[in-house]
Amino acid sequence: MQLSFSNLISWQSLANLIDILVVWYVIYKLIMLIRGTKAVQLVKGIAVIVVVKLASMLLHLTTISFLMDQILTWGVIALVIVFQPEIRRGLEHLGRGSILQRASQDQNRIAERMINELDKAIQYMAKRRIGALISIQMKTGLEDYIETGIPLDADISSGLLINIFIPNTPLHDGAVIIRDNRIAVAAAYLPLSESNTIPKELGTRHRAAVGVSEVTDALTIVVSEETGGVTLTKNSQLMRDMSQAEYLKYLRSQFIVADKEPNQWDRIRDRIVHFFTGNGNGGDHHVD
Repeated sequence: MQLSFSNLISWQSLANLIDILVVWYVIYKLIMLIRGTKAVQLVKGIAVIVVVKLASMLLHLTTISFLMDQILTWGVIALVIVFQPEIRRGLEHLGRGSILQRASQDQNRIAERMINELDKAIQYMAKRRIGALISIQMKTGLEDYIETGIPLDADISSGLLINIFIPNTPLHDGAVIIRDNRIAVAAAYLPLSESNTIPKELGTRHRAAVGVSEVTDALTIVVSEETGGVTLTKNSQLMRDMSQAEYLKYLRSQFIVADKEPNQWDRIRDRIVHFFTGNGNGGDHHVD
């Protein structure tokens, strides 16, 4: 039997490819949702159980294999009970369309307001050399660190941020974590980086900012208590002593989504739609 190109490119092979891509995308999104949360340790534990199960099958260890089967069978029910808050939160994100959401004017407006409030707070604290540490959750969850802080669930405002970091107040020592355009907690603890590349003159706030950027994709803002300098960290990158124009440009690049310019395929699609819904001439384009 000869293998022809037409047999390779078939509807069945295309469907299989789409099937694989969808499963890959779902797994990728799940990994991004649980990254930085308690569920990471759970996944590691499940991986160990699966490895033990496979090893017991290969070595014909009947008792161990039976025990692993029971753990895997009843563990699903236990997981639903233990991780009920995380499951509910994930379903809420899915219901809001956060996984497949598209940029909108409302989202950009909310992001612009957050940036403006952050800017006013940063400028006030930088001029007065008030130390601050603000971490903004991106795609990776920060639940492990949110649990260490004092819950606020408040709107983002420059006045509140400034009052939190005023020295010798109950909430000033630690990090503010922003999640879903709200101040989730204050006085939270972030992991300290052990990197030797961090300059010695930088203190605990900067090490915490780099530390959380090493394990998550959070964007963290640091205002230095010694110099008033503004530093941003993301993906293990340390951006020191940024000017107001520089950090505003960076923040907008991270949170403001520009309207996508229509490409060739968009134009073709629009013309097809116009052909069937308009006057039938395929738009205002004409051929001489």
